[in-house]
Amino acid sequence: MADYDLLVIGGGTAGLVAAAGGASLGAKVALVERDKLGGECLNYGCVPTKALIRSAKVASLMRRAPEFGVRPVPVEVDFPAVMRRMRAAMEEAGERDSPERFRSLGVDVKLGEEATFVSPREVSVGGRLLSARSAIVATGSHAKPPPVEGLREAGYLDNVSVLGLQRLPASMVIVGAGPIGTEFAQMFARFGCRVELICSGDNPLPIEEPEVGGAVVRALAADGVNLHRGYRAVSARREDGERVVVARNETGEEVELRGEEILVAAGRAPTVDGLGLENAGVEVGKEGLVVDERLQTTAEGIYAAGDITGGPRFTHAAEYMARIALQNALFPIKGKTDFSTVPWTTFTDPEVARVGLTESEAREKHDGVETYTHDLPDLDRAIVDGEGNGFFKIVTGRRGRILGGHAVAPDAGDVIAEVVLAMRKGLPITDLSRTVHVYPTISEGVKGAADSYYRRKLFGGRARKALGAYFTVRRLVDDRRRKGSKV
Repeated sequence: MADYDLLVIGGGTAGLVAAAGGASLGAKVALVERDKLGGECLNYGCVPTKALIRSAKVASLMRRAPEFGVRPVPVEVDFPAVMRRMRAAMEEAGERDSPERFRSLGVDVKLGEEATFVSPREVSVGGRLLSARSAIVATGSHAKPPPVEGLREAGYLDNVSVLGLQRLPASMVIVGAGPIGTEFAQMFARFGCRVELICSGDNPLPIEEPEVGGAVVRALAADGVNLHRGYRAVSARREDGERVVVARNETGEEVELRGEEILVAAGRAPTVDGLGLENAGVEVGKEGLVVDERLQTTAEGIYAAGDITGGPRFTHAAEYMARIALQNALFPIKGKTDFSTVPWTTFTDPEVARVGLTESEAREKHDGVETYTHDLPDLDRAIVDGEGNGFFKIVTGRRGRILGGHAVAPDAGDVIAEVVLAMRKGLPITDLSRTVHVYPTISEGVKGAADSYYRRKLFGGRARKALGAYFTVRRLVDDRRRKGSKV
């Protein structure tokens, strides 16, 4: 008999969801975490960064006070106080991820221990050999700096170490313009730091729609971020008390960017060191553990969830994968993953939210693709709130089937949820148009994009001509009836 029904390795979101879920179902579960429960999200990602973003937003609004008829006052960011608030938020949010809570649920928590596979069914934990019928590996990912000459010698921050700053740097060079880079760039600029952002592509957030990148460029520029598009960092050094990053574009042109600190926000790698996966027959690919659609690794009975799979690196995606992995690890009826309706958000201001396919992706895979948009400035709520940068876009296939949704707007991460639900339930775009939305709200942007479906299909082209003919005939009939009644 095995010691456990389920052994979970890794105490981040995926591991905690799997462990708590297994214990609640009556399974005997062990959870092994070598550092702190809560993983990347609680300790180094979502919670602390969103606390910082909120403080930066307040500073930005204070500077905009005259726009709203409020007399301006000098804005002074107390950076140590900002960091204290961040840590307080982490502590409060972390109460739900305490070892005591999970032990009260029936989970055998082994904190501060290393887990190493000895065989597919046996794991060495703290010098003791444990056996389990099934295992879920959920050790996540970590920052991996790009190959920039001299970077290590120059010294740099990553998404973890930057949260330990005690003093606001006067200037910063950020390498990478994905979600992490753009969020930190805007945040630090709003705190009063001079920011140089290196973007290897034409726009930040390169996996998003091109028009999304344009909106983010405008937002960053408004906050004073110096964006260098089409450049890659090639070397770094220290000089005259500053850190210098040399970046080069495709034509060979170079720029030297100077800052008190360098923040590297590009590159992630799966955390697999010390796991002994080779002893269990688990294959490791470039992006993470090799898994099938059921999240089973190349070893029977060993599953994976979260960043370690190389799949979508989002907390909510990790939770989703954990539920699938848990079902498959404990029960004979297996579930499959489907990431087509897993949304995500970049928490810049305005936020960037997305679910499903971009327009170009949809045209590669489907016929009859159409897009419907609504600009944020056309919403009354955006006008009164002073928010003029953004849009809503819905991508459809045949018969109005929704293939993707995109939003650049305040609270876009909340607004996108209705598009996610519509896609999951197979609802056409017309159902979004028919849904009554509260006025005045930002969510009306989704309805506005959906309304344009009707404007195009029913109020334009052949449909409009046909309707025009119908009303003409009806007026003629009514006119004849009136004349007949007079006779």
